[in-house]
Amino acid sequence: MKQFIYSVLTLLLFATSACRNERLVSDEAIVEEPQHTILYGIIADNYHTESGTIAQGETLGKLLGRYGVTAATVDRLDKASKDIFPLRQIRADRPYTVFLAQDSTAAGRLDYFVYEKDLIEYVVFGFQGDSISITTGQKDVTIRRQMRSSVIESSLWGAIMRDSLPYALAAELEDIYQWTVDFFGIQEGDNFTVIYDEKLIDTTHVGIGRVWGAKFNHAGKEVYAIPFQQGDKVQYWEYDGASLRKQLLKAPLKFTRISSRFSRSRLHPVHRVYRPHLGVDYAAPSGTPVYAVADGVVSFKGWSGGGGNTLRIKHAGNLETGYLHLKGYAKGINKGSRVRQGDLIGYVGSTGTSTGPHLDYRIWKNGVNIDPLKVPQEPAEPIAEQNRAAFEAIRDRIVAELNGTATPDMIVTSLEPETKADSTEVATAK
Repeated sequence: MKQFIYSVLTLLLFATSACRNERLVSDEAIVEEPQHTILYGIIADNYHTESGTIAQGETLGKLLGRYGVTAATVDRLDKASKDIFPLRQIRADRPYTVFLAQDSTAAGRLDYFVYEKDLIEYVVFGFQGDSISITTGQKDVTIRRQMRSSVIESSLWGAIMRDSLPYALAAELEDIYQWTVDFFGIQEGDNFTVIYDEKLIDTTHVGIGRVWGAKFNHAGKEVYAIPFQQGDKVQYWEYDGASLRKQLLKAPLKFTRISSRFSRSRLHPVHRVYRPHLGVDYAAPSGTPVYAVADGVVSFKGWSGGGGNTLRIKHAGNLETGYLHLKGYAKGINKGSRVRQGDLIGYVGSTGTSTGPHLDYRIWKNGVNIDPLKVPQEPAEPIAEQNRAAFEAIRDRIVAELNGTATPDMIVTSLEPETKADSTEVATAK
């Protein structure tokens, strides 16, 4: 009997100990790591932080000097940062944050100075003892897919601002459609739908990413923009696989208006007599960039009387373009220079016989002036036949999303080459 009681007591003691150990293990398992405040990749718990903006005319040396950093240390910092982020690139009105130690032995000591290059990228300058460090980083960016539509009342930019769309979206759409849509001939009622990635830091908009597709209704014609990679980069294509790129840009400059059109008899604004105006005038602020509308070779650079500072460029197909009344020429532009479509060639001015800053843009075909707004446009190389099926698979899914009929599994989220033989998403082709 005594042996039995002893055995029972032993089992109870063992069970109690096991429960205690299990409880200890359980308690240890749920111990959480302490939470830290992370700013710019720095554990900020033991720091006092101060933020501000670089003042006009303020040097980094002067700013750091307020926190006890010596001129000798600033000089070392300048030399160490040249290959990472040269100090001369620091600009006024950009935000900065300083990290000041709070421990009793070094209260107020500057350990880190953070300069924000833009809304996303930043540079951390570290001061630890006798050593210095320079590192770059980026804030965490969230990507949110957006589909927005807008009806134009006066201009693309007006619609973008009215509907609180990202300003960068106007520039992206103009870049995509610059060969196909006449943005100087926008009509009331023209409209567009666009799918794009919005970049956010927390809830703050910081830019846009890829445009996944667009549909632009202009002058009764519906023009799709479908992203697809043929060759070494992603370009945009029409619904039927024709390239949105054309031989000539629709216009040699952006964000302006047409002040005078091609005419065989126009009342001259200065001489007040009727005479031909064999070009298109684009009114724009002085200094507005002017771009080559196509690949070519500069055939003339110089003064042309009433035309003021002038450039002429020869292109394939016996075409030649002219750019008159320029304020000046882009660096490296000379007679004989080869230019590519979209290259900067000059700046809007008011030289020669002119009532104000504008660009007089002209085109000659076989030496005869033609209306720049009525030049027949030949598209660039279309989708190759071997890429047709891959393109149409992407196109159909993007069009469905633009028209609001796509299911979640149809959404195109990558334009990387397919990695599986049986992949249902064929995004690119060589």
